[in-house]
Amino acid sequence: MAARTPRLIATDLDGTIVRSDGTVSDRTVEALGRVERAGATLVMVTGRPPRWMHEIAEAVGHRGVAICANGAVRYDLHTESVLAAKLIEPEVIAKVVERLRAVEPEFRFAVEYPDGFGFEARYNLGRWDADALGGRPVDGEGLISRPGTKLLAFHPEREPDGLARRAMEAVGDLVTVTHSSGRGLLEMSAHGVTKATALAEFVADLGLAADHVVAFGDMPNDLPMLTWAGRSFGVANAHPDVLAAVTDTTDSNDEDGVASVLERLFPEG
Repeated sequence: MAARTPRLIATDLDGTIVRSDGTVSDRTVEALGRVERAGATLVMVTGRPPRWMHEIAEAVGHRGVAICANGAVRYDLHTESVLAAKLIEPEVIAKVVERLRAVEPEFRFAVEYPDGFGFEARYNLGRWDADALGGRPVDGEGLISRPGTKLLAFHPEREPDGLARRAMEAVGDLVTVTHSSGRGLLEMSAHGVTKATALAEFVADLGLAADHVVAFGDMPNDLPMLTWAGRSFGVANAHPDVLAAVTDTTDSNDEDGVASVLERLFPEG
């Protein structure tokens, strides 16, 4: 990529600009502000659902647009409202749950809906109560009766990389499978929906292309975006697959690695 000021910055949140303690540093907030002051576009591209975006919107001063749920939702951070969503249909959710239960009977399922969150009573058993999850227990047919933006499958004992490979073999023809937490938690979007497909659509709407974009990330769900963008940075704490795929690396999330790059890309004063 030519050494020019990027037209669009796309960054993941958790593990990338969000620190291990759940905060976004003042330095990072200031660096994100540089992007818009320079006339470029800022896009938060995250696996989070919209219902988990309020604190981020406040932390960054309601700047920019977010792509949530790994590409399924376009979200306006200025107004905190959903602009568009790509859903997994109920019959697909039902097939995926059936196939994955055959692969791993210990899977516990949850669904992010456009207007809420439902989960099996044993989902993430022992980790969070219903209030912490922010949804309500919905078992049996109720869980799979509505379209969702994201289907989640949690296994209390398996490691995520191997679990994701097995799930892709079982349901890769129905949904897009990824993971981002470092635990046995799989995240599934409608077939073909990724951070990259959603970002590419947004970038095209602006009349831009991949080589105008600099992207930042840390986990496998970021890989489609990072390999699509003209230039990509993995933070030092990133998954090995991310560090192997990006064009550049930077310091960790706890060391404000993204901010240090943005300060170089958008110098002020």
